[in-house]
Amino acid sequence: MNLRKHLLEGHVIPAQPLALDENRRFSERHQRAITRYYVAAGVGGLAVGVHSTQFEIREPRHGLFRPVLELASRTIDEELARSPRPFIKISGICGRTDQALREAELALSLGYHAGLVSLAAFKEDSEDALVAHCARVAEAIPIVGFYLQPAAGGRLAGHGFWRRFAEIPNALAIKIAPFNRYQTIDVVRAVVEAGRDDLALYTGNDDTIVVDLLTRYTFQAGGRPVSRRIVGGLLGHWGVWTQGAVRLLDEIKSVRDGATLDARWLERGIAVTDMNAALFDAANGFRGCIPGILEVLRRQGLVPTVHCLNPHEKLSPGQAEELTRAATAHPELTDDAFIAANRDRWLS
Repeated sequence: MNLRKHLLEGHVIPAQPLALDENRRFSERHQRAITRYYVAAGVGGLAVGVHSTQFEIREPRHGLFRPVLELASRTIDEELARSPRPFIKISGICGRTDQALREAELALSLGYHAGLVSLAAFKEDSEDALVAHCARVAEAIPIVGFYLQPAAGGRLAGHGFWRRFAEIPNALAIKIAPFNRYQTIDVVRAVVEAGRDDLALYTGNDDTIVVDLLTRYTFQAGGRPVSRRIVGGLLGHWGVWTQGAVRLLDEIKSVRDGATLDARWLERGIAVTDMNAALFDAANGFRGCIPGILEVLRRQGLVPTVHCLNPHEKLSPGQAEELTRAATAHPELTDDAFIAANRDRWLS
């Protein structure tokens, strides 16, 4: 598989959540079912060991980093053996450089194609240190850059950093997730100025998914205007209602290069953001974002609980009611019937 070509085509790539039982033990059965669901929904890849999977899986007391990555990779291979197609497996890569290199080595050994590099462990470091870290990890595994909003544990990284990141030869893509228009533009402009038309741009801005995917970004490079698009999404939001997300991206691809754009797309964008506000618990500073994802999957019968490894991570007061309201208001964006028709097989 040509990884660059596949990513540049633009795909739905969910960030995989973690299934825990009533005793907060890892439920392999339900975790396998989630992966089967994503493959059946038509996604182009899966990100595992990332924020939605809970960074705590790396803690020795849990010891879940390898088991979670291994199960997801094996399940993907089993499902694709029945109906082969291109599919990218992305592992989260965290920590300082020594830890990141160990995680990269493990990911490659388990069949992952690329690593999504978190910079959360470098909150006080210089731009030079960030670039050096990414370049070193890229020597071990093809990398996807990750601009994670500070509210979710990330740090600010300006145009200068992303301009230098775009010069790393083994960088495949960037997940743009600062939840901020100015900072999103910084990344796209940096990639344009670097002349990297082979570097795929993916939205991680769960609060503005539709607008990110519809917009053509044009900047000057080499004395001429150059346009780029954010071609797909690597999103926690797309870890639920995933078949609806695949339909949505397919529709966007069919209209975004037209001469005119129906204003109703702006309404669709607001509907998706309304659902995300409930899912990610925006009213409470995103504290309930992981339990919110799990609550949707629990209602659909794909996970047994909304438990997180951190017992303090829970649904916020009123969040469950907000999820009900949002899903009821926008049924065209959900996929309950699809899951109900296939759930028993996925859980078998």
